[in-house]
Amino acid sequence: MTPTKRISQGEFIALTAALFAMVAISIDAMLPALPQIAGALSPDAPNRAQLVITSFVFGMGLGTLFVGPLSDAYGRKPVIYAGAGLYALTALACYFANSLDTLLIARVLQGMSVAAARVVSMAIMRDLFKGREMAKIMSFVMMVFIMVPAVAPLMGQGIIALAGWQSIFLVYILIVAVIMLWFGTRQHETLAVEHRRPLDFFVLVAATKELFTHRIVVISIAAQTLTMAALFASLSSMQGIFEQRFDRAESFPLWFAFIALGSASGSIINSRVVMKIGMRPVITFAYASVLALTLVLLVLIATGLMPEPLAFPLHIIWSIGLFSMMSMTMGNLNALAMEPVGHIAGLAASVMTSVATVASVILAVPVGQMFDGTALPLMAGAAVFIAGALGLMQLVRR
Repeated sequence: MTPTKRISQGEFIALTAALFAMVAISIDAMLPALPQIAGALSPDAPNRAQLVITSFVFGMGLGTLFVGPLSDAYGRKPVIYAGAGLYALTALACYFANSLDTLLIARVLQGMSVAAARVVSMAIMRDLFKGREMAKIMSFVMMVFIMVPAVAPLMGQGIIALAGWQSIFLVYILIVAVIMLWFGTRQHETLAVEHRRPLDFFVLVAATKELFTHRIVVISIAAQTLTMAALFASLSSMQGIFEQRFDRAESFPLWFAFIALGSASGSIINSRVVMKIGMRPVITFAYASVLALTLVLLVLIATGLMPEPLAFPLHIIWSIGLFSMMSMTMGNLNALAMEPVGHIAGLAASVMTSVATVASVILAVPVGQMFDGTALPLMAGAAVFIAGALGLMQLVRR
């Protein structure tokens, strides 16, 4: 039976975080497997194993373009169900992949399928909340969601030790089944039939044109692109940096958990101050502080003046700062951009997230492929991305 009553705010936050978690688990649980994937499927070009991460993100960006309009036409829940089914099938395809190219194709399709959980859950949030209230709810969602990256690499490492890296994909199937059972029995449909928009090409084109007439939407998309580019470049290079630069491959999942938990401070700060001072000052502060730290590390590494005893602790601090920056910017940027387009929330979420995600992958992949055993390419790329995002925030009207 489909639930008709609205669930409590606490359960809504937990459920939305679980839907978001499908994305994080699909990315972060694979990080400890990259050396094994490189050795098994790409021994001559180990950096290509990073594409297991970015191909998934690229597919997610493509899928994002379609799931929002579909949810505006047919309702939120059916689209999430369809995406979950395709996610399980593509996870099975990944499990049986016997070449890197086959695995990458399956990962692109898997990314396309998970877009439904990511985008439509945001549209559900916009159906129920708006403005600073939505930003506050998003902060709490991110606070819960940040726990997932803390455990996902440990989960991946455990599965690899027990059954091999391919078995991670079987666990994905189990996870999506549990989340869909919870979602189906507890979350009501938030888009009434009379408010649905027909899936008409010309209507979609007109709505998209309307979307890009809003200055804040364009700025938000560009800032999100640069923010995610810094994150994906970091995720692509992180395991290699821990293994080759710091000789900490075995303890990488534990340090990743520490970084993820430490970055929860960003969500806590955001949830407490965004209602008081607004979204723009919070975003600006996050970019400015992380950019300053990035430039310091970039100079120390490039000049060879980095004290060796401080190299690893400073990298950990920088990683926590980068993840915290995500918590303090992405939800607020989305809330800013969604405020004037609530009447086309599904399409707006799709277009904004799709463009930003695909563009961020295009920017991040070259940085990841330039990995040379040091953090220098990553720091240089991140500095450019964050500086660009900070500059864009100066164009946002108060």
